[in-house]
Amino acid sequence: MAVLTFPGVQLLDVAGPAEVFTTANAHGARYDVRIVSAAPGPVATSAQVRLDAGDTWEELPARLGTLVVPGRRDWREAVADPALVAGTAALAGRARRVTSVCAGAFMLAEAGLLHGRRAATHWRLARELALAYPGVTVETDALFVRDGNVVTSAGVTAGIDLALALVEEDHGPGLAREVARELVVFMARPGGQSQFSARLTLRESTHPVVRQVMDFVGADPSADHDLTALARRAGVSVRHLSRLFRAHTGMTVGRYAESIRLEAAQALLEASGEPVDTVAARAGFGSAEAMRRAFQNTFGISPTVYRARFRTTALSGRPRIPDRAPEPVGVPSRKAARPGPVRLSPDGG
Repeated sequence: MAVLTFPGVQLLDVAGPAEVFTTANAHGARYDVRIVSAAPGPVATSAQVRLDAGDTWEELPARLGTLVVPGRRDWREAVADPALVAGTAALAGRARRVTSVCAGAFMLAEAGLLHGRRAATHWRLARELALAYPGVTVETDALFVRDGNVVTSAGVTAGIDLALALVEEDHGPGLAREVARELVVFMARPGGQSQFSARLTLRESTHPVVRQVMDFVGADPSADHDLTALARRAGVSVRHLSRLFRAHTGMTVGRYAESIRLEAAQALLEASGEPVDTVAARAGFGSAEAMRRAFQNTFGISPTVYRARFRTTALSGRPRIPDRAPEPVGVPSRKAARPGPVRLSPDGG
């Protein structure tokens, strides 16, 4: 079990999986966890904590069970190091299973290990991965994605989700559950990473008609933004507006309106104690049920769960931190596959 380190590596990308595997050893697993670097000596991480790797790449066995490739915030700096990329590719060729955490997917892609494969990375980096490496099919919501013997994960703490799934694969759900309980984490985190992401990042449009319609919707998400009415206000035909909007934003008018309403609902759920019915009405959804369906389809969780998760970190009354992690919501390896592969492209909604 080799976990790479290199200058600028994100500390938790390394420490999270390593902690899962070493905790698994305390419950009966027998992982030989090696933190490795290209050269001996300490490595400065993103958190300015220096890691002293126990081994160099040359000191590893000829065959590896699992290779874990972490990332660094500036992925371009990592992939611009030819020795680091070549070394990663060489180690991957010796490993039974190759994994990445967060921006580590860029390293695998640069080494040619993700061409023609599905992959995950941090939600903020998904579009960059797809644009930089067109041969990779990027799944934007999954916490981790398996494609053959390559498993890639989303941002930072998703490396823990990935490591737990590997422990379950190797030693069964019972041992993985014990690790999850000891680390006080979910066995399978409910929902995908879209619940943590910023709302849809839209292409800026300088087209006056498209900009006008976007302003109409954004000014009052609760209004009736029927396509016909919006076209009439913009002074164009429905067909022309539909074509313009898709060409300049990559999505339909209806999808854009829903995204603005979701954004409004998120803000209301986070900042107010208003009932869900009231939030749904203020955000422009016809009913609480319509808002629930939109949340479920987009984030994989309900509005009520979203509010509980993101409203505040303050504890009211006695601490509600459980003495053991919640029971599993599902099997992690199956959870990773939701919502299915997509070639990252402008939303056709």
